[in-house]
Amino acid sequence: MDQMALLLLLLLGAVVTVPLGERLRLPAPVLMTLAGIVMAFAGFLPDVDIPPELILPAVLPPLLYASVQRTSWRQFAANRRPILLLAVALVFVTTAAVATVAHAMVPGLPIAAAVALGALVAPPDPVAATAVAGSVGLPRRLVSILEGEGLFNDVTAIVLYHVAIAAAVSGTFSLPAAFGMLVLSAVVAVAVGIVLGRLTVRLLGFLGDATLQVGLTLLVPFAAYVLAEELLGSGVLAVLTTALFLAEHTADADDVLGRLAGRSFWDIVDTLVTGVAFGLIGLELHNAFGTADGHAPRLLGWGLAVVAVVVGVRLLWLLPATWLAGRLHTRHDYSEEIPTSWRETVVVWWAGMRGVASVALALAIPLETDDGKPFPGRDEIVFIAFAVVMATLVLQGLTLPWLVRRLGVRADTEAEEALERDLALRAAAAARNRLREVQDAEELPEEVLERLRRAAYDIGARISPGMVDEERREAYARRAQRIKEIGRIQREMMSAARHAVLAARSEPGSDPEVVDRVLRNLDVRSLR
Repeated sequence: MDQMALLLLLLLGAVVTVPLGERLRLPAPVLMTLAGIVMAFAGFLPDVDIPPELILPAVLPPLLYASVQRTSWRQFAANRRPILLLAVALVFVTTAAVATVAHAMVPGLPIAAAVALGALVAPPDPVAATAVAGSVGLPRRLVSILEGEGLFNDVTAIVLYHVAIAAAVSGTFSLPAAFGMLVLSAVVAVAVGIVLGRLTVRLLGFLGDATLQVGLTLLVPFAAYVLAEELLGSGVLAVLTTALFLAEHTADADDVLGRLAGRSFWDIVDTLVTGVAFGLIGLELHNAFGTADGHAPRLLGWGLAVVAVVVGVRLLWLLPATWLAGRLHTRHDYSEEIPTSWRETVVVWWAGMRGVASVALALAIPLETDDGKPFPGRDEIVFIAFAVVMATLVLQGLTLPWLVRRLGVRADTEAEEALERDLALRAAAAARNRLREVQDAEELPEEVLERLRRAAYDIGARISPGMVDEERREAYARRAQRIKEIGRIQREMMSAARHAVLAARSEPGSDPEVVDRVLRNLDVRSLR
């Protein structure tokens, strides 16, 4: 089996594990990782042959861009304190703790290489955390925390990693130079993200067609990542900045088709890339075991020690950090989304799984230093990194649903329903106000006006049936049933029309392009 066949097998697995995970009540990324492990030890599969330097730019940009579609800049701004405590401070603390233990434990491992190990295992994986969190019904507040942490911690960890690798390769280290690199990386990334975001907004307006616009959004995250990296900036932060900029400046309430097409497209990309990425993690485990070379027990002991440090430091940091965020939240009444109990803090702690970024950074460690010597401790670092990823991803990923049920942490449905009712009222009020404006400007027959009033009322009732009283709810239910019957018949009529047009595609003398154009018009009308 060649590499292309292996990729197709991973893509198939990415699709199949989604419904399988729903039936088994297990996260799809974890199932895909386990499938990769099984495939790795199957004799008929080839070794994965992907250049390490291509893994991060190929996988992270689309995953980060898709994740940002589910959030907003306001959410980040409101949660800046918890995000900084988790994404920045915790990454530094974890890196320092792991580097200290690894330097003392692994013979001959220099401090720079130990810091590189700490940096690459420090950031929890945003894709794994949010995928698992979404599948177990966590409160939206906790999902927002995990998303914010996951999107920003890669930025901090990757910059630390590059500083440590540069020091290990060159044999020299300068604190002012490292700090300057950190600041330069952030400034360049933000500048690239804003400039590229503005350019993309103009191009989206020029293209017009929803298909071309969606195609452009696929290119944008890769362009942001590569351009920022070429200019010595953070590719991850550039993608994040670009995605947030576009989310704020391209929202068009009337672009129904573009919004639905874009959301469907990015759901597909997210599913496929996530599945392939976690499948590769499982496949690479076989190569990681190959680095053991007869001293696996000792390497396994080092790996378990680092796992204990990573998991323990996260808990020891989260407890006081959550308490501090809670005190500041209460004192100043900030609208932050923070854990509100020790149970939620435990869930956030256990959701700190490592994944794609850690594996890619471990595999991207250079083979040699500047003086031609082998990179110190590279095999040990790769093995320990995989031990951390597998222990946290598989063990924590499989047990997180059980832990959530055991602790009784559930989504705040009452708050969500209240927000839904509020949005329904706002939508209905906006529709009625617009109807009054039209009524003042145009002469409408009374029967048409009454029907439009009911339609405006139905907008809110469809979104949130609980917003109306019992009598009106029953009246709406009867009217909705009639509308449902009419809709069913209309769908059958449109289906017959589409079948007739589609049948013409195979008739002699029929132009397929014209048939497809007519069929698209019918599809758009059916969608509306």
